[in-house]
Amino acid sequence: MITFKFLKSDLMSGMVVFLVALPLCLGIAVASGAPPFAGIITGVIGGILVGSMSHSNVSVSGPAAGLIAIILVAVTDLGYETFLAAVVIAGLIQLSLGLAKAGGISSYFPTSVIEGMLVAIGIIIIKKELPHAIGYDKLHEGDFFNYEVLASTEGGFFTEIIHAFNYAHLGALIVAVVSILILIAFNKVALLKKIKAIPGALVVVVAGVLLNELFKASFPSLAISAEHLVTLPTASSFGEFIGQFQFPDMQGFLNPNVWIVGATIAIVASIETLLCLEAGDKMDPYKRFSSANAELRAQGVGNIVAGFLGGLPMTSVIVRTTANINAGARTKLSAVAHGVFLLLAVVLIPGLLNRIPMASLAGILIMIGVKLASPKVFKHIWHTGKHQFIPFIVTVLAVVFTDLLKGVGIGLVVSIYFILKGNMKLAYFFRKENHQAGETIHIDLAQEVSFLNKAAIKQTLADLPSKSHVVIDAVQTVYIDHDVLELIRDFVNHGSKDREIRVELKNFKSAYRMEGFTHVHSEKD
Repeated sequence: MITFKFLKSDLMSGMVVFLVALPLCLGIAVASGAPPFAGIITGVIGGILVGSMSHSNVSVSGPAAGLIAIILVAVTDLGYETFLAAVVIAGLIQLSLGLAKAGGISSYFPTSVIEGMLVAIGIIIIKKELPHAIGYDKLHEGDFFNYEVLASTEGGFFTEIIHAFNYAHLGALIVAVVSILILIAFNKVALLKKIKAIPGALVVVVAGVLLNELFKASFPSLAISAEHLVTLPTASSFGEFIGQFQFPDMQGFLNPNVWIVGATIAIVASIETLLCLEAGDKMDPYKRFSSANAELRAQGVGNIVAGFLGGLPMTSVIVRTTANINAGARTKLSAVAHGVFLLLAVVLIPGLLNRIPMASLAGILIMIGVKLASPKVFKHIWHTGKHQFIPFIVTVLAVVFTDLLKGVGIGLVVSIYFILKGNMKLAYFFRKENHQAGETIHIDLAQEVSFLNKAAIKQTLADLPSKSHVVIDAVQTVYIDHDVLELIRDFVNHGSKDREIRVELKNFKSAYRMEGFTHVHSEKD
């Protein structure tokens, strides 16, 4: 249910996400071998339709970089209109998974793996955006200054970054540095932090446009060329605008290869969506739970509509979601607003938006990447112990040097090893009955409570009636997994307050008194 209670902050957040999503929609479409307008279609549907149907307050959907390789091969082999049939099929499969309540798998991703994925994505964002920040483009190397830092792009992750500086453009560098300084000022200067009506990202974009116009007028050598500005499709008439939509070839639904592509997209998109949903809930400052099954249903409907209108397949996207949370989004209205802004932009002001330097947007994304990959995260995970830190660091390295799904898979294998080694002793159990609002509810923890019990505990806490009194008793408990403790802590300090639930923790060992616990009554010290 969409609420307008936080209209101002949600609209501002939607504007920030729109500025981040616009170039990503276009860039992912081009990289996928699809028309640029296809990315906009998916962004609009992901924002308005999926945003409305989703139960998440912070998740934002759109075309995903993780699907580029699959889409590119499929479009090359099948042709774009036949490929669109595969997008519809993927949506139907996702909708079926949501109706079958298969979304619960997301609760089985350990916190260490989710944190590792977020840090890795932050590192990848910084790496991917540095070329835009310095105005580097392999297709236009001759247009830029050559510093001869490195003579070859061969060598992988780090040498590609260094090579970009061979062709840095001073104007783009100035815009990027100014953009980053503006964002730092909005985060650090007390006076600017109080100005909630003007988001720092919006100031960055305006400053970037004005700087480049100044360069064009007074310093032509610093002017940023069109190749390094936002490139939004323009239409001179309504008929030309409608002509940008494409429709699936109905014969494709009879092609077995199309069904294979559709199933592949559905699996990869669903996993990425569930990972991003779990990560979004983790970053949500209000610690609200999102329904994975509702998200799969929403994604399925979104992909069905996108396929019929000529769009790319979509997922919940961590970059947009992170930008949404950092911008202060309170409800899903921000995701819907970002979709509306995308639609209005492509219809009303494509020429104006095409003046925005990519270096400005790169500055916004680099700051998001820095926040995700902050040294504070490494320090926090380090202090939780090796059983958390080793899977975390393995996930970071694996995602950075392979891809999202492979990296998370490797992290899961390592995490499961530690889980099985330390926790596979006794099963988790609790006393669960039908309760009414206002009653006292007793939840008894077993002798061993492992991460494998997280999903059941999470669902139990989500189903507790409002205004009840809940007693969580650990009198028999010898071991409680870190993720379960964190889940209970978040519920005590955030989730319970929203529903006016009074929580009492009894007989928890002193070692389990994590920072932030409240309402604790202990008899087992």
